[in-house]
Amino acid sequence: MAHDHDKVLESIVGKVVSQVENDLISQIESSYAQSLERLKASRSSVESEYSKIVEGASKQAENLKRQIVESSRLAVRNKQLLLIDEAVNDVFKHAIARIDSIRADERYEAMMRRLVENALDAIGMDAVLECNDSDRDVVDRIVLELQHKYNFSIDIGSSIECLGGIRARSKDGSIILDNTLDSRIERMKPMLKKDIARLFMV
Repeated sequence: MAHDHDKVLESIVGKVVSQVENDLISQIESSYAQSLERLKASRSSVESEYSKIVEGASKQAENLKRQIVESSRLAVRNKQLLLIDEAVNDVFKHAIARIDSIRADERYEAMMRRLVENALDAIGMDAVLECNDSDRDVVDRIVLELQHKYNFSIDIGSSIECLGGIRARSKDGSIILDNTLDSRIERMKPMLKKDIARLFMV
């Protein structure tokens, strides 16, 4: 009788254990399925985040590349402008260095004559001419010839500091015409820069 009782008890325990095992297996399977779904969702989220990161990095790289290219282009342009300035200054340095050597040339005197006549045409007989000490003899000679030719007097003012050429003004100072080589050189520089820029600028 006790033996039958033990068998019944053992059967009940076995059923309970079996039920518990089934419940545990079911819970494990459910947990596994949920974990797998979460993992899939997480993977999708990670892939999306990864794509955003890659896209953002690509944009940053493109922006950086563009900045580097623009910076390089600007640096090259600035260097070109600097070289153009240097080239223009070199041209005029050589020209200035030659001025003293050509003062005795007939072409220099012819140029001075044109400058004097232009001044008289612009200001009239009321003009006062000014020049540097080196050109004084040339200007005196030109003025003397013009006075004799046109029969009027032309005043020559005090000496001025310049490379060459003349500066003319009316006697009351209301009109001033600067035809010195210095001012003519400065007026020519922008044009020369443009010519050089057309040759070398891209």
